[in-house]
Amino acid sequence: MSSILPHATTEKQDHHGGEEMDDETFNLSMRKFLKKVGVTSQQKIEEAVRAAHAEGRLAKGALPVKVTLEIAPLGLSHEVEGEIRTEGEA
Repeated sequence: MSSILPHATTEKQDHHGGEEMDDETFNLSMRKFLKKVGVTSQQKIEEAVRAAHAEGRLAKGALPVKVTLEIAPLGLSHEVEGEIRTEGEA
């Protein structure tokens, strides 16, 4: 399995300031968080789409969607935009 960090190993590495970071712990924790985001997001989207459909508010075609990832202590804000189709080709 490859890591997104340059020169990553499963050993603790000494970074700026002398603090150690465990890449294996970091990667496992990040994957656990992303899995939670994926599962809970899918559940919320399905609930909202089914409710809109039941109430006759669901437009045909595609729903624009945007997700914002924020890690305030790192100054990270990342947006991902796309669409979720409710009919036709995915």
